Amino acid sequence: MSRHATAARCVCVAAALFLGCDATTHHKRLTLFFDGVPPLKSSEAVPSTPLTTPAGGKASRQLGYLEHGPYAAKLCGACHEAAAMNALVVPKEELCFRCHELSQHAQYIHGPLASGGCLVCHNPHSSPYGSLLVSESDSFCFRCHDRAVIERIEGHGDSAANCTNCHDAHGSDKKYLLK
Repeated sequence: MSRHATAARCVCVAAALFLGCDATTHHKRLTLFFDGVPPLKSSEAVPSTPLTTPAGGKASRQLGYLEHGPYAAKLCGACHEAAAMNALVVPKEELCFRCHELSQHAQYIHGPLASGGCLVCHNPHSSPYGSLLVSESDSFCFRCHDRAVIERIEGHGDSAANCTNCHDAHGSDKKYLLK
């Protein structure tokens, strides 16, 4: 087989993979191969839900997604080095504190915040959940904290309640991060 025929077949396969499908399938295929593909701008991709817009976030009316301010403004250089897009301008433990002021002077600091692990709880680019959380807030804390253990603590029988009604997710001068 000639080089031209091989090249033509490759072009046809690439065209079929990337052009011959609906937007949702195309998006799934792109996210399989590439990091940082922005969410679809279609109401079919993610159901729209009413969200509050946190400081530094931007609510997308189409998806119910929140976008981190620099990400929404395509200011990748605020966090990433221009020469290598996955390289950060400072170590990730320091990155969020360049713009976000979170006092670490409280007597009790939540472990991820104390270690600069903001990404344990927050997505740095976009999220369908309030405050750019990585999952739903009503079950969010149970990603790390054992639900069965928490439910045995007095006042915690209703594990469907939002933990942040009583606890500060970042820090507090009261034990157990109570507000």
